[in-house]
Amino acid sequence: MKSDHIKKGLKRAPHRSLLRACGLKDEDFKKPFIGIANSFTDIVPGHIHLRKIADAVKKGVRKKGGYPFEFNTMAICDGIAMNHEGMRYSLPSREIIAATVESVSEGHSFDGLVLIPSCDKVVPGMLMGAARLNVPTIVVTGGAMVSGIYQGEKVDLISVYEALGSYSSGLMTEEELYELEKCACPGEGSCSGLFTANTMACLTEAMGLSLPYCGTTLATDKRKIEIAVETGRTIVDLVEKQILLSDILTNDAFNNCLAVDMALGGSTNTALHIPAIANEVKNDDLKVDLDLFDRVSREVPHICSISPAGDDTILDLHNAGGIPGVLKTIKSKLSTNIITVNGKTIEENLKDLGDVDRNVIRSMDNPVHSEGGIAILKGNLAPNGSVVKQAAVDEDMLYHKGPAKVFNSEEEVVESILNGKIEEGDVLVIRYEGPKGGPGMREMLNPTAALVGISIKKVALVTDGRFSGGTRGPCIGHISPEAMEYGLISIVENGDLIEIDIKNRKLELELDDEEIRNRISKVNHPKKELSGWLNLYQKLVSSADKGAILR
Repeated sequence: MKSDHIKKGLKRAPHRSLLRACGLKDEDFKKPFIGIANSFTDIVPGHIHLRKIADAVKKGVRKKGGYPFEFNTMAICDGIAMNHEGMRYSLPSREIIAATVESVSEGHSFDGLVLIPSCDKVVPGMLMGAARLNVPTIVVTGGAMVSGIYQGEKVDLISVYEALGSYSSGLMTEEELYELEKCACPGEGSCSGLFTANTMACLTEAMGLSLPYCGTTLATDKRKIEIAVETGRTIVDLVEKQILLSDILTNDAFNNCLAVDMALGGSTNTALHIPAIANEVKNDDLKVDLDLFDRVSREVPHICSISPAGDDTILDLHNAGGIPGVLKTIKSKLSTNIITVNGKTIEENLKDLGDVDRNVIRSMDNPVHSEGGIAILKGNLAPNGSVVKQAAVDEDMLYHKGPAKVFNSEEEVVESILNGKIEEGDVLVIRYEGPKGGPGMREMLNPTAALVGISIKKVALVTDGRFSGGTRGPCIGHISPEAMEYGLISIVENGDLIEIDIKNRKLELELDDEEIRNRISKVNHPKKELSGWLNLYQKLVSSADKGAILR
């Protein structure tokens, strides 16, 4: 066992002495050492209950004959960090989380890992760190929040953001906004809806790294604790069988993951996180890029209409059959003979699955949309790719050509929207918000929510930054190359025509070659004073089409 490095032989007497200080007895040194990465914190709703889950995992580990060691990683709440400088730290935190899992695990020679994440960057960050180690690993995600109820309707965090636009345009009173604020987020769990956190939880299960139904079991459901105990037992089995992370995270597993992503209509942030995880896996034959996203999107239809694209919730998805129900429905598009963390293949896990609720998880021949939830657009404005959640775009906006209105930050565009300076037909261009230009590639939920709130319909957004998993509408993000790397988004001027053709995967700036060359020669990037972690991050981060990984 790997833990023999710190517990076996005379030369490890000092190490054992320190471990005895932590409570270990003679018999414990014969047990596999299981690291439990817990991202508990008091300020992130998705994480405030994770101590209970960690305790349940430890209980399962002990029952099966392992010895658990809990350690912590950081977590940032994207909703609280949204629309201010704090959001610049959200995506970079993924790298700190990965480094924490790697460092603590390697420093203490754990034989296996249980990861307990919940929110947006924590799930991929933990998986990236575990992939570097390539030890037996299981994930138990914290679970989604229960939906709030406002005036008889289901609401969530996005409802509050969109209500800000309604209030600014006189469609909602301050008292109504206050009442919505109080009930939209009723307690523990990741924000209700198929936003990034819940998308990543579902995809982690789809890759075979969580036990069945873990991804959709709500944070408040007592079954979540049962899954945690079972996860603790199962990790000891994985260590004994030496089923490594790379044995599960194969090309087939990533293809299955993307197929489920497209079927669900998940967050566009998966186009950052899934390639970043794949980049860390010890498999030279593994290739997960934007072209794969688009190929799978053309092959797998969108079959679930979950908030923000529709009215169903994560609980509805769970009750309809959960991720096993989705896997069963799109089985013809999957590799089902691959192993999962419970030691069974996907085929074996689906064997006893009952009926699937076709009102929530539609059949392949009756989809919500004929293509998957995400589309990859290319063209002179994004030669390396850009990303849009086409499942959340109205049919009449799948093609749009309009004049650009250019902004060099999120704050500028939000001010213009709330002050009524945006017109139907505009294409809002938000630049210098990319991985390097931000730096940190801020999510921009405020501008998209504000547009929904003030009922402007025929406006598109184009950015080298990214959008929240709660975004809906024609919002094209991850423009690569970004403005800071002299992509054409850096030369767009007010009034330039931009053509967006989602069905044909096209994003074009209508300028002739001579004008493009002339403008590029005159680009002058805005200066930003940076210090600390963001200064280092800006120097090391790659482009969005590569997953914004560090180089």
